[in-house]
Amino acid sequence: MILVGLVALGGAIGTLRSFGPRFRVGRLLSTAPVVSIGEAIELARSGRAAYVRVSGRIDSEQEFEDADHRPLVLRRTRFQARSDGRWTNFDLVRETVPFELREGLDAIAVTGDDLDIGLVVVPRETVGIVEDLGDRAPAHLDVRHPARVIVEQVSSVEHALIAGVPSLAPDGSPRIGAGLGRPLILTTLEQPEAMRILAEGASRRPRVAAALIVAAAACLIVGILMLATPGSALAASPDPTYAAGSDTRSSGQGPGLVGAPLVALLIVAGIAAFAVVVTLIFIHATGGPRRPDQAD
Repeated sequence: MILVGLVALGGAIGTLRSFGPRFRVGRLLSTAPVVSIGEAIELARSGRAAYVRVSGRIDSEQEFEDADHRPLVLRRTRFQARSDGRWTNFDLVRETVPFELREGLDAIAVTGDDLDIGLVVVPRETVGIVEDLGDRAPAHLDVRHPARVIVEQVSSVEHALIAGVPSLAPDGSPRIGAGLGRPLILTTLEQPEAMRILAEGASRRPRVAAALIVAAAACLIVGILMLATPGSALAASPDPTYAAGSDTRSSGQGPGLVGAPLVALLIVAGIAAFAVVVTLIFIHATGGPRRPDQAD
């Protein structure tokens, strides 16, 4: 049972890691402690590095307009070509202006240049061929080669969730950005919708991973209990038979663990310690948390 549990745990880890860095972004977005913008500013001023999540309204004095005259603070355009069944970038255009997150009278600047895999918004996608790209068409690709353009943008009229590390800019103003080996995350979506974007619509794999984790935990607990309890029994007999150790009034004389509370406590503690070890192995295998000196 323990072996089956370990195999199931390995399958869960492999399934989750198949999402690549998007899985780590989703995990950080779910587990980062929630603080107010005022508390984030206090963290920045105290000099204590902490990865936290804040929410508020995006604001900027330098926004630019898109084709529909929406005021934007950030736009990322990815030009991709299909190769070996996968879409790969051959050009990337970033447009960003200084912006901040506001909550009442409190405001904290956002380090927009730190946004990479952590930008989680509804993408606008156009699929066609290389010829459709005009001046953006790469010379090394055939004009009939499949291509697409993905536009991700953030408007100054939206509310956002941001996960990052508050700190002070060189001019002494508070800001939030990447840090502690973790990316800056910004999403203008509710958390369930952000998770669906990160999973790219794949709902089966997360469910399979969850089922494997539950099965792994159950198998490991059952396996440990099987090792901790006796596995023998007296054969059936038509005649009364005295069962050795049937007196439960003293420690060590009853069946199983009856009358041995210390042994039972040790087994429970062992199960708890084993669960902690398995959890740490799972966190390490899925990419975090990391030390500040580690690259993301």
